[in-house]
Amino acid sequence: MLLAIDVGNTNIVIGCIKNNRILFNERVSTNHRATDLEYAIQLKTIIEIHNIDKREIEGAVMSSVVPSVTGIIKRAVQKLLHIDTLVVGPGIKTGLRILTDNPAQLGSDLVVDAVAGINYYSAPLIIIDMGTATTMSVIDRDGNYAGGMIIPGMRTSLDALVSGAAQLPKIQLEKPENVVGTYTAECMKSGIMNYTASGLDGCIEKIEEELGYKCTVIATGGLSGLIAPLCRKEVIYDNDLLLKGLMVIYNKNRVNNHEKRI
Repeated sequence: MLLAIDVGNTNIVIGCIKNNRILFNERVSTNHRATDLEYAIQLKTIIEIHNIDKREIEGAVMSSVVPSVTGIIKRAVQKLLHIDTLVVGPGIKTGLRILTDNPAQLGSDLVVDAVAGINYYSAPLIIIDMGTATTMSVIDRDGNYAGGMIIPGMRTSLDALVSGAAQLPKIQLEKPENVVGTYTAECMKSGIMNYTASGLDGCIEKIEEELGYKCTVIATGGLSGLIAPLCRKEVIYDNDLLLKGLMVIYNKNRVNNHEKRI
């Protein structure tokens, strides 16, 4: 069994994978002040909630865009499971050819998304990952990482709006009942969500126009399940994309190729 972890700026995605099947996909808040013991307790709780015997976990893999937390979680895994964690980064086999000007600057989460996309879908691809930032990764028809876009995340934009306008309340993000709102919270909800969906539709069109061909579009990340249905373009929602990519990368980097794949 494999423990897969993705550390983002806002949330940490945690999952266990057995026989290529994702057993669970959970999110916890990224806490920059938490100790390795506190993270170990969180991991232990999640594993126990899902009735997983921690002795069955033979490996761990992690991607992270928060360097200050990466080492802490590695130590937490070691403390809880007594195994080392493979961290996606330089020197790790991914099978991905990156055509950007500085491949080393590409976030490990985007690498993992792209690896999963290529292995589970057909290139060319546009992969949308909605988190603190919304990213759009473009995989060309030859399976190369061609580049992408970075956009302020929906929650980030909404928080900026609320903090800058004294009379606007904090709201929960959920599917709006109508496009035209009739009270403040509904107007905000419809505005931010439909604006985001329409913006993604427009960006997809511009990317395909520049490439000269249509792409399969995949959405993942904490808020993508809310936005994908609002898009006019066909968007495949895959909440497990990151965990799938981590599994693929872990298997590419197994010490002994004859070992059974997890």
